[in-house]
Amino acid sequence: MANKRKIKKFELRLKFDPRKILIWVLVVFSGIWFLGSLLPASSINEEIPLSQALKDIKDGRVEEIMVEEEKIVLKYSDKTLISIKESSESMTDLLEKAGIDPFSVNLQVKNLNPGRIFSSILEIVVPILAMLAIFYFLSRQAGKAQDSLFSFGKSRARRFAKGKQKTTFTDVGGVGEAKKELEEIVDFLKNPKKYRKLGARTPKGALLIGPSGTGKTLLAKAVAGEANVPFFSMAGSEFMEMLVGVGASRCRDLFSTAKKSAPSIIFIDELDAIGGMRGAGFVGGHREQEQTLNQILVEMDGFTPNDHCMVLAATNRPDLLDPALTRPGRFDRRIVLDMPDLSERLAILKIHSRGKPFAKTVDWKKAAKRTVGFSGADLENMLNEAAILAARSNKKTIGMEDIEEAATKVKLGPEKKRLQSEEERKMTAYHEAGHAVTAYFLPTMDPVHRVSIVSRGMALGFTLIPPEKDKYTETKTELLEKIIALLGGRAAEELIFKEFTGGAASDIGQATKVVRKMVIEYGMSDLGPIYLGPQFETMEWGRMMIKPSELSEEMQAKVDVEIKKVIDSCYERVKEILKKRKNKLDLIAKKLIEQETIEGDEFKKLMALHTPGVG
Repeated sequence: MANKRKIKKFELRLKFDPRKILIWVLVVFSGIWFLGSLLPASSINEEIPLSQALKDIKDGRVEEIMVEEEKIVLKYSDKTLISIKESSESMTDLLEKAGIDPFSVNLQVKNLNPGRIFSSILEIVVPILAMLAIFYFLSRQAGKAQDSLFSFGKSRARRFAKGKQKTTFTDVGGVGEAKKELEEIVDFLKNPKKYRKLGARTPKGALLIGPSGTGKTLLAKAVAGEANVPFFSMAGSEFMEMLVGVGASRCRDLFSTAKKSAPSIIFIDELDAIGGMRGAGFVGGHREQEQTLNQILVEMDGFTPNDHCMVLAATNRPDLLDPALTRPGRFDRRIVLDMPDLSERLAILKIHSRGKPFAKTVDWKKAAKRTVGFSGADLENMLNEAAILAARSNKKTIGMEDIEEAATKVKLGPEKKRLQSEEERKMTAYHEAGHAVTAYFLPTMDPVHRVSIVSRGMALGFTLIPPEKDKYTETKTELLEKIIALLGGRAAEELIFKEFTGGAASDIGQATKVVRKMVIEYGMSDLGPIYLGPQFETMEWGRMMIKPSELSEEMQAKVDVEIKKVIDSCYERVKEILKKRKNKLDLIAKKLIEQETIEGDEFKKLMALHTPGVG
């Protein structure tokens, strides 16, 4: 092994880059040129005419004559002077013309300055080397351009070799059903003979469907880590280019490369970028997206067999996909990922808590209950924010209070210190107290978790009422009480100040949205169980057409009247609740003005106190 390492090191030393050698040659010659130009040819500054120099030599005043090309250095007994002659003339001829015997004087001829020699050489060599360097650079650029031109239609998929992907199913929390489906696919690739004996074939494709942040891409990484086969990953947008036909070419190259490495897995993220319904626009079928989609359809289930090459894809818009793409034989399995429930959130929290120092007092079950509606990405972000908050406070461990603050930050945004007048703070306090007190006296509403007049996001305050358990459907009573709680802030403003503020705009919008769904979609009104919303019609080739609501003007007017009737009845009920509990409303509002935030336990204690005049 040691000898092999030495051989490899020696081979690396022998490798050279012509560009680097050329650069070093230019640097060395330029350095020599620069140093040569810095070497002084002579330190003599005083110069005399040539006629004066010859006269002094003839008079015997010059003890030594030094000739340096066109320069004549004259050394006297007390000084040294310099004179200039023509470079073509010989010093001996000049002496003879002046009547001086050259052998009677101390005449010496000095060789050329080495720096000047190198300078002369470089004046010829450097331009040649510079031209060679420019020519080499241009040729390299032309070669790259030619390579990029020929590789324009090549696949840009990233390949993960066997064992290179470290993510496994143990790193994915929750989504148990999805993991079971994918574990079967992994087993297909690992043990194909077991299934062939029973006549089963490997699924050609599996489509991961779910909202953003539920772990679709993470599951694909886990499949790559578990399958121990070559894994090719590519985003849907990477197929697309300005030129028509490039996407189809890249698709062919991707499947060709994957088939050579079979068994293998191809993962296409954000499939809706290229898998949208054909003919949905006004442009014909020559569009680049449709050409790419056609090629994928052929590769997945065409005349050419596609054995042992599994296709995974992920999307959060399955309604946009072409029916030919989602049919059995192409994507045989549709794996749906929903928002995690309580047990799944608990598992996700434990996975993302690895490597972080949490305090022993952290109640993970309470944290999981607190985060109803959070996706896996939200939970990971929450724990990261909790770690940042703890580090900001110079703590050694992450506490439950950090997790609580991080959950609120993820849901509502960071705190904002806005300068408000006392009147505005009082209005905000009564508004939030109206929500909290109303919710407390509604039987089906979940407990109030936190009330605050600290601004977060666009809101001046908030009343946090997270559901205690996961709900998949809601009754009419629950929906009506939800509307009543939403209108509590507006009712408190009218009761206390005889005035309205714009802070209730979001509450009114949410309440109206709920009522509209109850009347139009859920059939929870006096109009009866009639669907009054937009009509969806599926065409023969799978396209879905959305038609506007075909309601008469008379029926539309009845819908509007019914919506207003429900809103008015809910508003009257919330005003009745707050009038009877005005002392409780004053108590909570006063407490909010004093300390800005009331936690759930403290809120329950305040509401349980006996207050005179409370019905």
